Amino acid sequence: MRELKKALTLALLAVAISATAAVAAGDRKEAQAQVDFGIKVAEQGLWKEAIYRWERAVALDPTYAAAFNNLAVGYETAGLFDKAKAAYERALELDPKNANIRQNFDLFKEVNERANRKPTR
Repeated sequence: MRELKKALTLALLAVAISATAAVAAGDRKEAQAQVDFGIKVAEQGLWKEAIYRWERAVALDPTYAAAFNNLAVGYETAGLFDKAKAAYERALELDPKNANIRQNFDLFKEVNERANRKPTR
């Protein structure tokens, strides 16, 4: 479990670093501060606080793909899979060529498909 959380945190950092979008400088700056703080608390295992920060980030800047990706990872960690799927889809809608977001979403789908498979006899 600890390794999974470490991997999720690394996924957050990779996308946050590669994010770019045109938005009012003040909104993006505040949203980036929320994303950064969310990453710090997620690294400490404080996922509810991280989710709160990333929700604030997307409210401040609804064009911020990396914030939606991080929010999706947070929702996934919290077991909120429908919300995670929607957040991943929004992140990809905003930045369809972002390989990190695509990789996170593909892994999410693969894990959920495996978990939802009915056992065969």
